[in-house]
Amino acid sequence: MDQQNLTVVKEFILMGITDRPELQAPLFGLFLVIYVSSVVGNVGMIVLTTMDARLQTPMYFFLRHLAFIDLGYSTAVGPKMLVNFVTNKNSIPFNWCAAQLAFFILFIISELFILSAMAYDRYVAICNPLLYTVVMSPRLCWVLVAVPYLYSAFLSLITTIKIFISSFCGYNVISHFYCDSLPLLTLLCSSTREIELIILIFSAFNLVSSLLVVLVSYILILLAIFRMNSAEGRRKAFSTCGSHLTVVVVLYSTLTFMYVQPKSSHSFDTDQMASVFYTLIIPMLNPMIYSLRNKEVKGALRRLWKNLSKLHR
Repeated sequence: MDQQNLTVVKEFILMGITDRPELQAPLFGLFLVIYVSSVVGNVGMIVLTTMDARLQTPMYFFLRHLAFIDLGYSTAVGPKMLVNFVTNKNSIPFNWCAAQLAFFILFIISELFILSAMAYDRYVAICNPLLYTVVMSPRLCWVLVAVPYLYSAFLSLITTIKIFISSFCGYNVISHFYCDSLPLLTLLCSSTREIELIILIFSAFNLVSSLLVVLVSYILILLAIFRMNSAEGRRKAFSTCGSHLTVVVVLYSTLTFMYVQPKSSHSFDTDQMASVFYTLIIPMLNPMIYSLRNKEVKGALRRLWKNLSKLHR
């Protein structure tokens, strides 16, 4: 092993979103607003679905976990990115980089399977309404969130450990604004074939398997809706699925573009924009989509506002 391979990397330098000084302040302001909106929206959704008695159903149980996951992976990336806009040296310690990668993978994979669980929940609600409370028992709901968390933690640890026990060369500049697996692989001196294979196989499996559950659920939902005699029933069924479908299409499109494409076709600028979209913008959009398109959430917000107003009188 040559001397370069023996270099111990103690920290990494994140290139960030742009190296143009005149854009640092405007981008800091923009992403600060986006991140704060994301935190307020997702914390608000967690509080609302926990406190409001009318939102204690499986649908809002899953929505609460979706909000927690969105808060998790945006917080894994957002604060450090904002700090880097106002500091001269965009460094991140070796262990912090590993932690950031681990938490990001944990939350992003969990999101895919929570969205699958939500699709299954909508299928049961529309196709088997009389058995809904029996099928979607509290026990099953907890299983449908616990299994994704455990599976995601397992994959997160495997990927992170595999990368960070490998030999890094002396070069420690990450071509990204956070510690992601693909940019980190380019800094390794040792062979990356095994790690790349693990990432590709599991990324494809996670996307395909979770998307398959969503597609099958919605095909069965559509068949059930078309068999309904009541136009009002069809409208109500579509309205309960609209928010979830919007979130699914946006997230899966972005992740497919980002991870399931040949390495040679990746470009720095397009990857940056896709990463900003799913790490910061999607977590901000999700609570907005669910609150603006959902009468029950809007009703819960009005009830919470009235209760708060009474307390201040």
